[in-house]
Amino acid sequence: MQNESLEKPRVMGVIGSLHEGAVTRTVILAVMEKLRATGCAVDVLDLAAEPLPLLNTDTSFSSPSYAALRERVLQADVFVLGTPDYHGSISGTMKNFLDHFWHEFAGKLFASVVASHEKGLTVHDQIRTVARQCQAWALPYGISFMEKSDVADGKVVSSELDKRLENLARDMRVYGRLLAQQRTTDLAGTDAGFLARLRK
Repeated sequence: MQNESLEKPRVMGVIGSLHEGAVTRTVILAVMEKLRATGCAVDVLDLAAEPLPLLNTDTSFSSPSYAALRERVLQADVFVLGTPDYHGSISGTMKNFLDHFWHEFAGKLFASVVASHEKGLTVHDQIRTVARQCQAWALPYGISFMEKSDVADGKVVSSELDKRLENLARDMRVYGRLLAQQRTTDLAGTDAGFLARLRK
């Protein structure tokens, strides 16, 4: 059976805020809806609704909940990571999610969405650093937005932010598909490349 991601990438949206009224959740759900409307398979991981215990390398990887989440991560071609800007850094919730995986991210695409009262530049840089360390790809830009001026009452209210989310959804779909195609080819091949280490 042909991998469906060769046509439409599978996108996991990760909501890295535990706040009940998180604007991060609003924006991630908005971009996921745009992807769903174009036929992409989407999977939303809301870490407030699906808590992930703090990583303990002695016990976490043998947990049944880890095995189920790992399968979802393996299925994804693209990760859109949403986090508030906490002291110029990603949230502890997001960091904990990322800490649980490594090989599972290799050859896949990361996109970043940051709720910030500034520009969130260091937060985007940290997500790109994680991508690089895990041998994943990252879009060359991220989406930053502000509470109240861009999001209100659980909705995106800024037309400018909505336009940027439309661009993000398009780029995740296009470049996610290209990378998924190449990843499939590389894993099935025999030539050199950084994904060779993941061949079975």
